[in-house]
Amino acid sequence: MLALAMYRFEEKTVPMDIIKSLKEFAIYDDEFGMYWKQNYGYYWYEAPIEFQALMIELFDEVAKDNKAVDDLRVWLLKQKQTTDWKTTKATADACYALLLEGSDWLATEVMVDITVGSQKIDPLKMEDVKVEAGTGYFKTSWKGLEISNDMGNVTVVKKNEGVSWGALYWQYFENLDKITSAESPLSINKNLFLKQNTPSGPVITPIDENITLKPGDMVISRVEIRTDRNLEYVHLRDMRASCFEPTNVLSQYKYQDNLGYYESTRDASTDFFFGYIPKGTYVFEYPLIVSHKGDFSNGMAVIQCLYAPEFAAHSAGIRVKVSE
Repeated sequence: MLALAMYRFEEKTVPMDIIKSLKEFAIYDDEFGMYWKQNYGYYWYEAPIEFQALMIELFDEVAKDNKAVDDLRVWLLKQKQTTDWKTTKATADACYALLLEGSDWLATEVMVDITVGSQKIDPLKMEDVKVEAGTGYFKTSWKGLEISNDMGNVTVVKKNEGVSWGALYWQYFENLDKITSAESPLSINKNLFLKQNTPSGPVITPIDENITLKPGDMVISRVEIRTDRNLEYVHLRDMRASCFEPTNVLSQYKYQDNLGYYESTRDASTDFFFGYIPKGTYVFEYPLIVSHKGDFSNGMAVIQCLYAPEFAAHSAGIRVKVSE
């Protein structure tokens, strides 16, 4: 704000020194663009979206650095991808910065060249495919016998400036205990542990194919979540074998490992609803009791950001054996 005010009063030296300092403290990332480490708080100058919008205005008006402006706009868009802009004022500032500063990303009419296997995707020539005006968004799919092995090779070429996002999904049926883990920038890992009381205190042992449980044993389900960005409105479903009975049967809000969530116990799974997950790694667990014998598939844990479904992951499937 000082740099903008001084520049508009025709003071040139100090604003350029401020911009030089800002560039030195900035973080540059291929995916997130240009941004700064910020201590979010309740003061007006700690609002991250308004702060970034003001930086865009500064680098456009004073520094006249189009590359920096475009990198700053990328960060704003990436925030909107997985979180909201919090307030109407923040939204207005962000829209103003995105539309009035830097290069005009919405003016381009050149589509991204996408090749799936040997097939080049041209949405303008494909039936039943509508291209959204302004953003250029489109969606297409293949089913059954239309899918071939070479479609695993995908090439994307962008010929103009600006940013683009896309995703490719492969959906198929498989036995739950044979599923391997899959992750995006959001990842999840699930493990089961047998809890036993010993003279030296409680001891937990990882459960694998060589461990056989007995009715009455206590099992700890441990879930580990990793995310490289802030996420809002996230749903986690931890599937449960039919031989397990949860000790937490009442749905309620909980706080564990610096993470607040609403836990809902259901017949075949335990569901967790997160309003907000900050960037980082989180580990939390809950107890189960073995109820009867048999050979069971314990399923997997699935996590997904509800308003950004491309951010999803699931753990590997687990099989458990219970004998007398």
